[in-house]
Amino acid sequence: MGKRKPRPHRSFTPGFKAEIVELCRRGDRSVGQVAKDFDLTGTAVRDRVRQAEVDAGQRDGLTSDEREELARLRRENRRLRGDVDILRRATAFFATETR
Repeated sequence: MGKRKPRPHRSFTPGFKAEIVELCRRGDRSVGQVAKDFDLTGTAVRDRVRQAEVDAGQRDGLTSDEREELARLRRENRRLRGDVDILRRATAFFATETR
């Protein structure tokens, strides 16, 4: 048995995501059928439906906006930690140079 190739990362428009969620909510097709019809994984479709429920306040969790803000803050925090590390090293270097 050969290994399956990993799926390439694809990005979708918010309109497409909303359409997928709406198809699942209507109930005419199962999540698995919607995933198959649009060549998506069942997990991706379930995650999108779950996130839509969180955004609508029907389920507990971080909303999409909160997730984006958290990711932005983590990136900024990582950059600032790097800046502090550089400044710490520069301070140590110049402290030894002036002695």
